[in-house]
Amino acid sequence: MTSPVHDGPRAPDEDEDPVVLVTARSFGSGALDPLARLRQEGYRPVRAGSRHSLEELRPLLARAVGWIAGTGPVTAEHLAAAPSLRVLARYGVGVDAVDLAAAQARGVVVTNTPGANSAAVAEHALALLLAALRGVPAADRRVRSGDWSPRVGRELSALTVGVVGLGRVGRGVTQLLRGFGCRLLGHDPWLPPDDPVFGAVTACGTERMAVEADVVTLHAPGGQCLVDRSWLERSRRPLLLVNTARADLVDEQAAAESLRSGRLSAFAADTLAVEATGTRRSPLLAEDLADRVVVTPHLGAQTRESVDAMGRTATDDLLAVLAGGEPQHRVRESARAVPR
Repeated sequence: MTSPVHDGPRAPDEDEDPVVLVTARSFGSGALDPLARLRQEGYRPVRAGSRHSLEELRPLLARAVGWIAGTGPVTAEHLAAAPSLRVLARYGVGVDAVDLAAAQARGVVVTNTPGANSAAVAEHALALLLAALRGVPAADRRVRSGDWSPRVGRELSALTVGVVGLGRVGRGVTQLLRGFGCRLLGHDPWLPPDDPVFGAVTACGTERMAVEADVVTLHAPGGQCLVDRSWLERSRRPLLLVNTARADLVDEQAAAESLRSGRLSAFAADTLAVEATGTRRSPLLAEDLADRVVVTPHLGAQTRESVDAMGRTATDDLLAVLAGGEPQHRVRESARAVPR
């Protein structure tokens, strides 16, 4: 059990220990207790909301020397409100939501936790893929309503699967899929043609993948839309789409229309645009699509092993910087933004 932390966002008193702001939802929820470690080192961890509302965070940022941040945006305005901030430890891998240029300009060191959650996210991607392929959630709902009628699914071993993004998570997915015997296509413009991953995965552009794949799973950086209406229209067979990376990779309205037209057979995701905005309902959550859409609330990295690894790495690097040392996982301004 983790040690209790300050319950609400209030400005710290002048005579209290220096503040480390914690906005990563699952930080400290595993077997380890990084919050206690922060206290032992003379810092006071203070939790606040993961959406990073500037109005909520401003009084805390005013005194924070360190920030353990989740997936919420970290803008130049956030950093301007934190004159004493020395280190921003991203609890996860992707830094696409962090204004790295503004951090560098203010002398704030940015770190992340590469590899800490790769296995967890890869396994969750496979879980979503199989659940959507066999219609597991919809079948469960039918049984609970007294309907035991079967639906015909597909076998993964008979399909062609395209993996977009071959970083740590994408490679983990390909390793898991190889055990099923399916044909694998892979795309990653950052990799050279002689990368070892292409010994087991056929290099393939995304346009060709739309034509040849039965399943496409996304593990690419955010900040781009890969699955739009024109891409979906290239598909020659009902396509299963899986997204455990970033919501903005998919045009959700186009995906919903493709589900209704039959161009997409199913959609499974660990994130939707509403997670970031909180202001509107995704078209993919429409009632008429419930039997073909599977969505989880950003569970990919939520395993005890992953939570502990991310918490340990983020805390190690944060404390190293605050002690005047060099972190192991410093992120440079020119760093490639990658998914969790």
